[in-house]
Amino acid sequence: MAEPKTMEHGMTVSLVDTLKNKLDYDQLTNCMRCGFCLPACPTFRETGLEAESPRGRIALMKAAVDGIMQPDAAFEEQMDHCLACRACEPACPAGVKYGQLIEQTRDSIEQHTVRHRWWVKSARKMAFEGLFPHPRRMRLLGGALKFYQKSGLQKLTQGTGIMNLFPDELKGMEKIMPEATGTGVIKEIGVRHPAKGEKIATVGLFRGCIMDIMFTGTNVNTVRLLTEAGFEVVIPDEQTCCGALHAHSGEGGGAKKLAKSNIRAFKDLGVDWIVSNAGGCGALLIEYDHLLHDDPQWKDDAAWFASRAVDVAKLVVEHGRVPYFEADSQAGVRITYQDSCHVRNVMKSSEAPRKLMRSVEGVQFVEMEDSDRCCGSAGIYNLTQPDMAGQLLDRKMDCAKNTAAQYMITSNPGCLLQMKLGISKSGMENEMKAVHLVDFLYENMADKK
Repeated sequence: MAEPKTMEHGMTVSLVDTLKNKLDYDQLTNCMRCGFCLPACPTFRETGLEAESPRGRIALMKAAVDGIMQPDAAFEEQMDHCLACRACEPACPAGVKYGQLIEQTRDSIEQHTVRHRWWVKSARKMAFEGLFPHPRRMRLLGGALKFYQKSGLQKLTQGTGIMNLFPDELKGMEKIMPEATGTGVIKEIGVRHPAKGEKIATVGLFRGCIMDIMFTGTNVNTVRLLTEAGFEVVIPDEQTCCGALHAHSGEGGGAKKLAKSNIRAFKDLGVDWIVSNAGGCGALLIEYDHLLHDDPQWKDDAAWFASRAVDVAKLVVEHGRVPYFEADSQAGVRITYQDSCHVRNVMKSSEAPRKLMRSVEGVQFVEMEDSDRCCGSAGIYNLTQPDMAGQLLDRKMDCAKNTAAQYMITSNPGCLLQMKLGISKSGMENEMKAVHLVDFLYENMADKK
C-alpha cells in the first residue's frame, strides 16, 4: 500500500496527488478503449486479463487520477507486471504514448511505495546512484567479474553447488554470463576513428554502461562496422549511463540527471549522429526530448540530441555504404532474428537489421514466428518477474526450435542474454548460438583491415 509523502513544507502528498501531477491526462483520454492493443500485449496474451493489458492499465491510471479508485498494492502490482516493451504503441490507432504513461506512473509509485524491503531499497540506491552513473566504478565492477571468471572462482562456485542457494533465474544468468572486461571500448581502441574511404558523416558512439564492460567486443566491432560504412567515429569519454533502467524503474529524477550529462558530452563534439547498438539504451536516447520537455534550460539541447540518436543498423542501411559481407566459414548456415522490442517499436528499426543479415552471402535467413514478440528480458524484468518472463521465454524457444537455425541474432544485450539463457535451459547449446547483430556482421565482413 502506498503511503503519503511528507514534503519539505510539512504538507503530505498522496500517490493520487503525485499521479495527477505527473501523468499526461491528454494521453490518458486519448485512449479510445478500442482494444487494438490487446493482441499485441505479451502479458494480456499470456493471461487474458483486461487488467494485464495496456487498455486495462490506462483505465486503472485514469480511475486513480479521477478519484474513482484508490491506488493500492494491486494497482502497483499491475504496473510492475508491464514489460514496457511498447508493442502496443504501433497497434494503437490513436497514437497513445503508453510507454511514457507507464514510466510516469512508476515514477509516481516509487515516491510512495512501501513494498520494497530495506535490502531492496539499499540495492536500488547502490545500483542507481552509486554504480550505473559512474563509468570508472562500472569498469572496476567489470574487472572484478573478469577476475571471478578467469581465476577459477566461477568454476569453484559452480562446482560446490553454492549457486543452488540462489533463485533459479540468478543461477541461470550466472551460468550464461559473457566474459566481462575491466577496460571498455576506449581503452581497447581509443577515442577517434577515421572513416574508410570518403567520409559520409561524423558519428558519436554511445557505449553504454553494462554494455561497455560485458560486451566490450561488440562496441569495438560497432566502431569497425561504422568506419567501414563510411563514418568517422568518436567516443566521448565524458558520457555516462543512458538512464533507461532508472526511467523504467520509476527513478525519473536520476534518468534526467544522466540525460543532461550525455547531452553535454555529445553536444560539445557537434556530431551528425549518435549511434546506439543496444535497444534499451537507444529507445531512451531518442526520447531525451520528452524526458526533458518541461525543463526550459535543457529542452532545446535535448531535442538536438534526440533528433540525432539512431540504431546502428538503421544508420548503416539508410545513410552509409553497406559493407560487403561473405560467409567464408559459415556457408549454408541458417540464421534467424529476435527483434529487440525497443529497436522495433521505439527506434523503428526492424527492416534494416534484416536487410543487413540478408546481404551476407552464403547464409540463409529464416524468419522466426513471433519474432516481434518480447522475449521476457525487458531490462531486469526477468529478475523481478521471473514467472511471466519464464513463460514468455519458453514460448520464444518453441518458435526458435522451429527455425532449425544455427544462429539466433538480436540487437540488444538484454535480449542476447535472455536468448543465451533460453538456449541453455532448452539444452540447445550444440545446436544454436546467440550473437549480437554487430558481432555477426563483423565476423562476416569481407574487409576487416
